[in-house]
Amino acid sequence: MSIFINEIRLLYSARKAPPQVICQADKLSVTLHLFDCRYTSLWMAQKTVKKILLIENQAKTRKLFLKSLEAEGFYTIGAENGLIGVQRAQEELPDLVISDIMLPKLNGYGVLTKLRQNPITAIIPFIFVSAKVTLAEIRKAMELGADDYLTKPCRVEELLRAIRARLERQATFCQWYAGNSQPVREPPCADIIRPAAPESILPSDPQLSKVFDFIEANYHQSLTLSDVALTVGYSPSYLTNLVRRQTGQTVQSWIIERRMAAARSLLLETDEKVEEIAAKVGYQHPVHFFRQFRQHHGTTPQAWRMSQLASTNKSNKMVSSINR
Repeated sequence: MSIFINEIRLLYSARKAPPQVICQADKLSVTLHLFDCRYTSLWMAQKTVKKILLIENQAKTRKLFLKSLEAEGFYTIGAENGLIGVQRAQEELPDLVISDIMLPKLNGYGVLTKLRQNPITAIIPFIFVSAKVTLAEIRKAMELGADDYLTKPCRVEELLRAIRARLERQATFCQWYAGNSQPVREPPCADIIRPAAPESILPSDPQLSKVFDFIEANYHQSLTLSDVALTVGYSPSYLTNLVRRQTGQTVQSWIIERRMAAARSLLLETDEKVEEIAAKVGYQHPVHFFRQFRQHHGTTPQAWRMSQLASTNKSNKMVSSINR
């Protein structure tokens, strides 16, 4: 049993692929024990282990919660202060964040504000677990964008219920978005002016060739700064400084640039739905892709596609009229 669980965690940490639950007869008992179907029917259907970041400065409390979450089949990440918590969130892109409010270096309100201001982490569900119990403090947390607020002392069972509720709501929202996203059925014109080749987006810096080769090979999967740093043998902080010094942008920025280039090509060259394109270029949630695309292009993927097609068709009509 312990060997099977460790193999799953090693695969997940390597990020080669999301750990899959193989429901074969000889492993069924292990699967049920690992995922506890009482709590995770939705996640069993998705066949992915959910990643949770816990930001708590009290070591004893942090270890207790992390151990309890791991026992429920979650992949856990711990952080002892607010600054480290923000860094881990940006590097690991967890499925949910749990945080205290009274934290050293950056309090929980500051953590939440930074995460909500960053489009990469803006839609991650966020739960406060705090000893602050006044109505004003709870109201402030909700106004900043918290999804739930639990007061200490908090029982593990209560925390698990809150986690399940948030993750199920997030999954429902993403399914609703996918179901209500209207694809553009008009086939793309054969004479469309193609965007620059996506692979030409990444710099050709010899010192960073391994970095950008790895991004090129893996941008369409779940990919973080930590994954790239591990591959090239640098610490995340050193790699961040090196890439910024050489290119003026961060590793995460280049990952996003590569994904946006691939998305533009797919929007022009296919009539696939936006949520299908989002999955093909490395996004687990269409809403995340939608927000990043709008931030980079000033419009939605659907509107951008229609605008490009309309512009091309207009140009073709003008050329046709001149040639008559």
